[in-house]
Amino acid sequence: MPEATYPPLDVLKAVADGVWIVDSGPLRALGIPLPVRMTVIRLRDGALWLHSPTRYDPRLHREIAALGPIRHLVAPNIAHWTYLKAWQDHCPEALTWAAPNLRRRGQVRRSGLRINRVLADAAPPDWEADLRQTVVPGGLSFREVGFFHDASRTLILTDLVLNLEPAKMPALVRPFLQLARMTTPHGQPPPYLRLVIKLRRRAAARAAAELIALKPERVIFAHGLWFAGDATARLRHALRWLGRFS
Repeated sequence: MPEATYPPLDVLKAVADGVWIVDSGPLRALGIPLPVRMTVIRLRDGALWLHSPTRYDPRLHREIAALGPIRHLVAPNIAHWTYLKAWQDHCPEALTWAAPNLRRRGQVRRSGLRINRVLADAAPPDWEADLRQTVVPGGLSFREVGFFHDASRTLILTDLVLNLEPAKMPALVRPFLQLARMTTPHGQPPPYLRLVIKLRRRAAARAAAELIALKPERVIFAHGLWFAGDATARLRHALRWLGRFS
């Protein structure tokens, strides 16, 4: 069985000055083993910002805390919240920020997850000096918030781009993943998510155009091989299903 993830797992990996990732997983979705990734940013005030936290691990917690105080836990869309409760329990001083509509989900209410703030198009004062953000809308209450770290020219997404490596996937599902363009070099989200986002295609395309206009040097996302180089062109290619971008 191929290794779907990106070892070593559940450890910090430096990406740029003040930017780290944590690879974890795999998660299983529709029988597909998915690698999953958290991004950690150190803000200029020294506080740490955790985007889409992966599974809680005490050793990882200590490693992150050695960089500075964990102040922000971010659920960037309505699907990426599963591990937040454990991080909340171990980081009681951190604020939890969530994409619009997440708190409406019955699973979320039953989980006991505490949501302190809802993410908007404009970055809050807590990190506006470091990060810009854009809400990408869709139908059926879907929202994903993209973040741009100005200092490192890093764009941080979640499910808007999915770039699985065929060799890491089970042989039986490779043809489906490739046909669905969920693999390298296409980087598209699953067909059902594309349909959901296309329910608000015009607004989503405008938001995607804003992300491309940032001209990121790298694009990090939750699942698959992230864009470490030629990032703007690869992002444009991955989002072409939304239409043309000026």
